[in-house]
Amino acid sequence: MAVIQTKNLSKTFRVHKKAAGFKGSLKALVRREWLEKSALQNVSIEVSSGEILGLVGANGAGKTTLVKILAGIVCASSGDVSVLGHNPWQRSNELRRQVALIMGQKAQLWWDLPAEDCFLLLRDIYQIPHNQYRQNLEFLVESLGVQDQLNIQIRRLSLGERMKMELIAALLHTPKVVYLDEPTIGLDLTAQRAIRKFILEYRKLHKPAMILTSHYMEDIEQLCERIAIIKEGKIVYDGELSRVVNKYAQHKILSLEMAGPLTDSIRQGELANLLKNLRAEVLLEEQNRVRLKVARSDVAQVASAVLQKIAITDLSIEEEDIGNIIEKLIRRDGVKYDSGPAS
Repeated sequence: MAVIQTKNLSKTFRVHKKAAGFKGSLKALVRREWLEKSALQNVSIEVSSGEILGLVGANGAGKTTLVKILAGIVCASSGDVSVLGHNPWQRSNELRRQVALIMGQKAQLWWDLPAEDCFLLLRDIYQIPHNQYRQNLEFLVESLGVQDQLNIQIRRLSLGERMKMELIAALLHTPKVVYLDEPTIGLDLTAQRAIRKFILEYRKLHKPAMILTSHYMEDIEQLCERIAIIKEGKIVYDGELSRVVNKYAQHKILSLEMAGPLTDSIRQGELANLLKNLRAEVLLEEQNRVRLKVARSDVAQVASAVLQKIAITDLSIEEEDIGNIIEKLIRRDGVKYDSGPAS
């Protein structure tokens, strides 16, 4: 059963238009001009308990607007939205006790207080029983490895440490719905990996319904089995991440390790003759390594020909970068909508 559900959800913002300069400012005082800007158009999605839906799209596509509507921060213009059976915009206490929103670009804790004092305030706000609070806090602190930072002012922590504290604060009350809006933005690789690992462990233990937005494709690849691609306020793809590669990637990458250095005679001789009648493009040539871009239908033929004609020590076949595939999907027009996750 879907925990998060929207049907034909749309959002339009009314934006003030003003000409540049002092004259434009005077004119705007007397007669304002307005523009209608559509942020979301007929968005229908469902997210079940224990699922992480990756929401992918360019800047301004409508990802954060959708998350804010689901969190009850912004009201929809039309359509239906249900989170745990509630309308988020009504902001009932029953719903708010079961929802968490984590925004990587906005701090939600009190900067001049130590983290543990912030958590005590949140315990009272959410009315968490004392024993449950201690149990949850110990688990979250240990999982994120921030035992030594609990009594340090938030503003004195590093960005990665602050983000971990934000996660703890958001999850103290064990929400059934979690929205993660760019949770790893600006973090170093070590902090990103730690947060991804924690999110997977937390999902396995508590099974909340989660929506993740991120511009880091590694976040999407490692955390999400299903993604929704949003373009100009419309969902253009909704399905398993693996299907994006199988359906829209037209090429694979062959990496060859040569038995010896890649000399001009090999480059202009055996390799050139080999590629002459095959649909393969050279992406990289260096020392004893070559990378070829090959049509999916020709991979077996090209690999067989390479093994027969050129002395190599290793050959690997890779999929195209998932980020590049999704970027192509976002850019192209007329992408057919895939309704719902694949079975």
